[in-house]
Amino acid sequence: MVAYRAPMRDIRFLMNEVFDYAGHYRSLPPGEDATPDVVDAILEAAATYCEDVLSPLNAIGDQQGCRVQEGKVITPDGFKEAYAQFVAGGWQSLSFPTAYGGQGLPMSLNLIKSEMMGTANWAFNMYPGLSIGCINTLLQYGSDTLKQQYLPSLISGAWTGTMCLTEPQCGSDLGQIKTQAQPLPDGHYAITGTKIFISSGEHDLTDNIVHIVLARLPDAPAGTRGISLFAVPKRMVNPDGTLGAHNHVHCGSLEHKMGIHGNATAVLNFEGAVGTLIAQPHHGLEAMFTFMNTARIGTAIQGVAHAELSFQGAVRYAQERRSMRSLSGKKEPDQVADALIWHADVRRMLLTQKAIAEGGRAMIYSAAQLADRMFTAAWSGDQAAYEAHDSTLGFFTPILKGFLTEMGLEAANLGMQVFGGHGYIREHGMEQIARDARIATLYEGTTGIQALDLLGRKVLLGSRGRCVREFTAQMWTLGRSGAFQRGPVGRMSRTLMRCAWQWNWLTTRLMLKASRDRDVVGAAGVDYLMVGGYMMMAHFWCQQARCAQDLLRSGKGAESAAFYTAKLQTAEFYFEHLLPRAQAHARSALAGPHALMQMRNDQFLLS
Repeated sequence: MVAYRAPMRDIRFLMNEVFDYAGHYRSLPPGEDATPDVVDAILEAAATYCEDVLSPLNAIGDQQGCRVQEGKVITPDGFKEAYAQFVAGGWQSLSFPTAYGGQGLPMSLNLIKSEMMGTANWAFNMYPGLSIGCINTLLQYGSDTLKQQYLPSLISGAWTGTMCLTEPQCGSDLGQIKTQAQPLPDGHYAITGTKIFISSGEHDLTDNIVHIVLARLPDAPAGTRGISLFAVPKRMVNPDGTLGAHNHVHCGSLEHKMGIHGNATAVLNFEGAVGTLIAQPHHGLEAMFTFMNTARIGTAIQGVAHAELSFQGAVRYAQERRSMRSLSGKKEPDQVADALIWHADVRRMLLTQKAIAEGGRAMIYSAAQLADRMFTAAWSGDQAAYEAHDSTLGFFTPILKGFLTEMGLEAANLGMQVFGGHGYIREHGMEQIARDARIATLYEGTTGIQALDLLGRKVLLGSRGRCVREFTAQMWTLGRSGAFQRGPVGRMSRTLMRCAWQWNWLTTRLMLKASRDRDVVGAAGVDYLMVGGYMMMAHFWCQQARCAQDLLRSGKGAESAAFYTAKLQTAEFYFEHLLPRAQAHARSALAGPHALMQMRNDQFLLS
């Protein structure tokens, strides 16, 4: 099985040397306590918890799964004890307001902690992970009474939260939701309906679960404009915050899944369950997007997590397993064969994994700083600043979620490939990573849904390409500042400038095409998203390469010369071997919908 080791050197490189997290935290009102010493202590403690507690439970969770016993959902052995340690360590309260029992530290620290936890044990990480969106939704849209009742226990981790969107007849098309909310005389609502695919929907880790539920009021208009949002607890909450009787929420069954067996994915039946309205009637989808965007960034982390864990397993195996001789001659003549890592094709796979994990981590850490600014503005009541940061993060979100989960799945499959036949059997744990990674491109909106959001809502309708122009301006500035250098960094910088121009050119072409044929958005969307992902990752790889080169040249990085050299070499690999894929995606995006739409429906099954 793959034993997780937190990549602390890379995490510190990004935080301290690439993105200047110390300066970033000093600029934030809640960041004054996030001193370098405090941050380092938190990261070290998180690494220890993940390596010693969560990682050993990863395989156990996969093998045992969750089970229903006497009407209760039982999590795998060790999960309950590990969650108790999570709560005792104050890990859930890390980045939430002190007014409700939080520690008031920046949100990015929570995201970085979540990356470690998710890599060590994604199924476990989902239990507290789903609560984060629940908390954020209540913080932004809940009434003062609702906040006082629910937030202290959610923020401490004593309770967990979920989001309940999907129903048997609808997934991403939320306009088809049928769950009903009937007003009650006391101002509450009776929620009736069935929700499926509810991650962490029922379990034995906490005494209460707060479900954030989409439902329709009796006078609701049709479609998405008629959806409202409700907080529905598993157990009723008394005015003083103590628990009362069980609410009418029942787990009908657990889904039998391909992966993430350690997380309970439930079918929930709401049978007149008592709920409280969040936000304004018929405006539930707006509030739910707070939850969904939080979850989508969390799912983007999943892509990085599975790439990292699979890489860690694959590189150790490639260094130990011996097979054949290198094509360029014996590398280990005293051994029966050379280690796999000497073979060029194995290095291609390992470097692809490494480039995805480290490039994706840089993308996440940059977005995490945006999240810090956005949540700081939201909690301080600065609506203008909140909307500005939310708009920028909204552009990042579909690329992070769609691109990184696709790349994480590729990295997980490459990890199996490095192991050969041994990767397909259970004892090494590589096939579990691939199975766990598969869901990431599906939930919280499939890659196609993310593509429609990016190209349709954010680029074409929302900003008429402004969001792309703003980010590519950063790419151009970074590229231009290094364009006259010799060597790999100079080549990367000049390539980055071309990418900035190409992304804008592609956007303009698609805007013109879409104005004549709406199917262009659906036909080109995923390819356009992948272009954006490869080019955005190129930006952050160029940034890392520049930083590593500057440290090497200055002599400040002498003690870490091997690490910085590896950074430069991985960046060079990315630009030469992975970034060219963007050109193929761009060509496909411009091909238009004709070849997709010309076949009649009845012709698909003809033989």
